[in-house]
Amino acid sequence: MTVTEAPPETRPVPTRTRKRTRTQELQGVRGLAALSTVAFHVWQQYYVYDAAGGHPPVDNPHLAALLSLEVIDLFFVMSAYLLTLPYARAAIDGEGSVRTGRDFLFRRAIRILPVYVTAVLVVWASRNPTLPGDWRDLLEHLTFTHIFDRERIFYTLGPTWSLSLEISFYLVLIAVGPLAIRACHRLTTRRARITACAAGCAALYTLPLVWISLAHYVLGIPHTDWPVYFGPQARFGGFAAGMGLAVLLVAAEDRGRLGVRAATALTATAATGLYALSYIAHATGPEGFWRTYYHPLAALLWFALLYAILHNSVQPRWQGALRARWLTAVGLISYSLYIWHEPVMLFLYDTGLLPSEHSKSGFPLAVVIVTIMALLTATVSYWAVEYPGSLLARARDRRGRSRDFYGS
Repeated sequence: MTVTEAPPETRPVPTRTRKRTRTQELQGVRGLAALSTVAFHVWQQYYVYDAAGGHPPVDNPHLAALLSLEVIDLFFVMSAYLLTLPYARAAIDGEGSVRTGRDFLFRRAIRILPVYVTAVLVVWASRNPTLPGDWRDLLEHLTFTHIFDRERIFYTLGPTWSLSLEISFYLVLIAVGPLAIRACHRLTTRRARITACAAGCAALYTLPLVWISLAHYVLGIPHTDWPVYFGPQARFGGFAAGMGLAVLLVAAEDRGRLGVRAATALTATAATGLYALSYIAHATGPEGFWRTYYHPLAALLWFALLYAILHNSVQPRWQGALRARWLTAVGLISYSLYIWHEPVMLFLYDTGLLPSEHSKSGFPLAVVIVTIMALLTATVSYWAVEYPGSLLARARDRRGRSRDFYGS
């Protein structure tokens, strides 16, 4: 959808320097997050359970806090930031244009579906060798509704419950984004437009907090009722934080950026906060306050960390490591890695190709083996399925219209 121009008296002068999205740095962050996810799920796989309860593979609470620092909220914040950025620029400054809802969903579909559908069909078929099998599990995964099934939410491809939330966010964005643009065009000052957008993001962030409080403290629903605490009504805070980050960075495009010291200090504070939150949340138990509100709080800390990376005038030296070729290469295949790492891990474990969980070196060696095999699988998946699927974007022009490749 092409954005309607603002009235001449309120139209911003196009002298503002467009902020770079720092693609390489975000790719590096995405790569680190994907590798962290692999290690976390190997950690979960190597838990030992007996009459006394569950025992982690390494009895070290500090290591447990580091490995259990769930990065799913980082993925949500990053995704929402990147996808909201055009809407924020159009709403606040009247610049550029946003895609139609149909074109937006088309491009998201060719980004997500080829690898996802391939993996679902392969994994489901391997676990259901005789028909009809668990047809409901297959149907729910193909329609992204397994997030609402308490029994099957982690079936087939366990980590893909998060994709159900991504789909929910896409639908919210294409519904709310154009409305926000129209509403902001009625406001005569840039400050008013920024305030309106920020207030909308804050409202979307607050709603999951209200839901979690109601579910946990009023209705007494336990944390094991997965759809209650994993559904969009509980986890949308990460997306709202990413939307808020897009608004903040557009608002600050013509303002002074963080210096090296400020960016380093903010990064260190956010990283320390994330580690402390993970440590305290696991120490106080699954029904404690910090665990109950872990994800909304983590989203704010990831918000701060990404702000430090994206809005600095001169990058601290350590941030240059995010542009390392090996790390950005992992970031490039991170979606395929996220999809395939769990079935790869379970295949290796079930066929006895991973060391025993009772061995002292079992867990670290398993991390190495699973990471290597998952990276190899993800590389093949990216070049054989994901990249070719992305080429379908060429079927539409910049305005979202179908290209006529055979016209006279």
